[in-house]
This record gives sequence, C-alpha cells and structure tokens, in this order.
Amino acid sequence: MRLEYFQLLDRIIDIDLSAGTIRTEAVVPMESTVFEGHFPGYPLMPGVLLCETMAQTCGWLSMAKLNFTRMAFLAGFKDVKLRTFVTPGAELEGHGQLLHEGSGFTRLRCQITCGGKTVCDSELSMRLMPFPDDTFKTMVLDRAKGLSFPFAVLEPAESTEANNA
Repeated sequence: MRLEYFQLLDRIIDIDLSAGTIRTEAVVPMESTVFEGHFPGYPLMPGVLLCETMAQTCGWLSMAKLNFTRMAFLAGFKDVKLRTFVTPGAELEGHGQLLHEGSGFTRLRCQITCGGKTVCDSELSMRLMPFPDDTFKTMVLDRAKGLSFPFAVLEPAESTEANNA
C-alpha cells in the first residue's frame, strides 16, 4: 500500500467472474506522510482512503468483468459506514460483489475487513468508459500484473492480450 500514490491495494487474492466477486489485500504502511497530518502522534488511516480502497477493489472487478475493454471510474457511494479506526500495520482484506452491470455502469457492494472484523462497507457505482488511449490501458494492465491479477480468469482472447501488454 502506497498512500501517497493512491496505490491502496497490494494484491488481488481471488476473482470469480461467474459469481461476480473479488478479494483483495493490503497492509497499511507503518510510516507515511499522510499520518503526519492525520493525526500527529495518533496516526489513523483516513476514512476517505478506506473508501478509495473499496473503490479500487470494485474497479478491478468491474474491469475484469468486461475483459479490460473499459476503464472503471468511481461514480458514487451509497450508505458508507466507517465502523472502526484503522492504524498503521493493519492487514486489510477487501471483498467486492457485483450487484448489476449494464448501461455503462456497475453497481457493487464492498466491505473492508481487518482480522475478520468489518472496518467499512458501502454500495458503490462505477462508470465504465473506454481507455483514453493505449498507453493508459498498458499502464493499467501493468498495475494489474503488479497486483498479481489472475489473468487466467479472463476470456481467452483478452487474457492473451492482457498478458502481452
């Protein structure tokens, strides 16, 4: 997890496109400039970054569902609950569930847990748009590889394209 670069996931643990689910993991860094202001002497992971962690979990599921033919952008949250504080060193697990896909949007349910306990949850909407250009798509696919994205779950033609990018 690199808070300053909005890289809030360390790994994609599992993705099941037929069930429409994804699991991700991340470890909150022990030190970050974010903690210098949030809060001095009492570092806490900002709630907005927990929301972004949910968005990134659901974004990977949304893009995988469409074989990376479109980019997922956060469109909205509904019923966000921040249930407890998250401190440096916490090991987080994301659980995303696709509720609906169509008309250029996905609607998903996401939960972030720590030690089996829910730290936050929400329903999210993602807007699905074409990648701005091939360079951007290549950057996204490289990031997917860095997260150990299981490309084997994709349709064969797209899986081959993604692995060659």
